[in-house]
Amino acid sequence: QVQLVESGGGLVQAGGSLRLSCAASGSIFSINDMGWYRQAPGTRRDLVATITPEGSTNYADSVKGRFTISRSSAKSTVYLQMNSLKPEDTAVYYCNAKWGQARYDYWGQGTQVTVSS
Repeated sequence: QVQLVESGGGLVQAGGSLRLSCAASGSIFSINDMGWYRQAPGTRRDLVATITPEGSTNYADSVKGRFTISRSSAKSTVYLQMNSLKPEDTAVYYCNAKWGQARYDYWGQGTQVTVSS
């Protein structure tokens, strides 16, 4: 079992910045990739960024150059630095961890990010 707790969401004006954090606890030794997804009302949950245990990253085209994903040295906390935020970035952001050889998905409870124009 893995628990993921997100923090750092909030309300920000367009052009501003926010930093999201996600702390994993429990059986963290078998966590593989971690990442962030987001879901706006009436839409599906989409990938924002992922990071492997080795530090390789992957980003959605819509956030490249603006968002940066990173991971603690203990690999149990993942961060998302969001700069130059746009109103279309407004969504609930979910932390994700892939666990074990089967890459079972664990999800956090979500944190709301609202960008005003």
